[in-house]
Amino acid sequence: MTLETVQSSVVIEDNLKQFLLVLSVSLSVATLPQIFSWFRLIPYTLLLVIVGLGLAFVDVRLVDLSPELILSIFLPPLLFEAAWNLKWQDLKRDLVPICLYAVIGVVISILGIALGLNQLTGLSLSTALLVGASLSATDPVSVTALFRELGVGGRLTTLMEGESLFNDGMAVVAFSFLVALPLGTANLAVQSILVQLFSVVGIGIAVGGLIGFGISYLTQRFDLALVEQSLTLISAYGTYLITEDLGGSGVIGVVTTGLILGNFGSRIGMNPRTRIIVTEFWEFLAFFVNSIVFLLIGDQIRFAILGENWGIIVVTVFAIILTRAIAIYALSNLSNRLANSDIPLQEQTILWWSGLRGSVSVALALSVPAILPEREEIIATVFGVVLFTLLVQGLTVKPLLEKLDLLGDQPLRQRYSEAIARLTALNRVLQHLNQVEKRPGVEPEFYRYQQTLVKGELNRLLEEIDQLQDEYPNLRNFTAQQLRLELLGIEADTYAEFVKAGRLNRELSPFLNQDFAEGNDAT
Repeated sequence: MTLETVQSSVVIEDNLKQFLLVLSVSLSVATLPQIFSWFRLIPYTLLLVIVGLGLAFVDVRLVDLSPELILSIFLPPLLFEAAWNLKWQDLKRDLVPICLYAVIGVVISILGIALGLNQLTGLSLSTALLVGASLSATDPVSVTALFRELGVGGRLTTLMEGESLFNDGMAVVAFSFLVALPLGTANLAVQSILVQLFSVVGIGIAVGGLIGFGISYLTQRFDLALVEQSLTLISAYGTYLITEDLGGSGVIGVVTTGLILGNFGSRIGMNPRTRIIVTEFWEFLAFFVNSIVFLLIGDQIRFAILGENWGIIVVTVFAIILTRAIAIYALSNLSNRLANSDIPLQEQTILWWSGLRGSVSVALALSVPAILPEREEIIATVFGVVLFTLLVQGLTVKPLLEKLDLLGDQPLRQRYSEAIARLTALNRVLQHLNQVEKRPGVEPEFYRYQQTLVKGELNRLLEEIDQLQDEYPNLRNFTAQQLRLELLGIEADTYAEFVKAGRLNRELSPFLNQDFAEGNDAT
């Protein structure tokens, strides 16, 4: 065995040990809320940051984060999972405000932060622009997880996730251009900037679309759940790497692929059981990656360096809060006028305060070239701001939701939906019992006992549902909306089956879409 082989084996073993250590700590944190109930008041991702800070305080460094580790390893699965679960129908409805937030909002954020730092701290404009570009990407993972837990309206979640998916790409593109300014290699001609922007975004959309549609039609040819699941994993990383190699935005590419596979490929190329398997796989992978990322963000903090740059950090925090407010309120009002988006002031306030920064901002800051003299200031500022947004803003989102009365009757709706789901499931159980009542080898008393047990629970559920409808009449409208969604899903799945069987060459637009839109307007 050669010396190089031995050294390579040692490196692999050390990396594996570090990985297992990080994973063990992350999973230990996940069990804390089950042991100590008061930990349940803190979202899981924020709890990981706090534990990471504790490790950093006693100078225990688990792994050194690198931009390549975040952008090439951690980011693709997080982007793909969010895009896979984002319904095109919901995204299309709010595409105007999302695009405004993700494009113009990024510009407002970069310029506002840069001007504030340049005028108030004396930081050079090129360096201030890099700080602004690094911090223009929002990362609402912990907030959207909290939204789902509290049952906040789906539209608010769609707005946040949609903005984050697209502004990550815009932030990376802006950073790649601005990093050339202090190096003296940037072309400041407007035409050149626009050509580069459209080229980077266009390549991302083209590669993502080609891979997304290609895999969608490929999975029509077979029905192998594990193979189809593996193809989605390959597509996430493959799209990112290929797009970056071609000079495009890997972020935009992965988002495009995820949207296509989640909304089109999973319907024409996967049966319902496979879709569930793939969705659960990506939920696990997103949990797995987030567990590592947020722990490492906290663990990378250098308290001494933060203290040395506290003035710049404070100015940046105020600049971020102010520019975020300008972007959200101004662009929401513009969208309300242009596209009748009807985003109420309460939701705008949540969108403003929930603009957390996370892994993308950290990765961009760490990728600043080492030859720049102010690199350490940039990294310290970004880490300090990320820490503030995660801990201060992240931990105050729930009280703000309660204050603005945006929780509404979502917990009640969840209780009602669970009762309906259990009623449907037990009715199917009862039907099956009636069909197999004469099965040889089973005593009649067993059938009667099971039927009595199920019927008793069905009667109780019916009473509970009637009581809920009497006490909360708005639930009847909610029931009608749920039924519309079920009917729309049945129609869309039927078209997908025809396409998969080769009886249609394209998936038809559901007829009930129009009725569903009219029903939403009426409610």
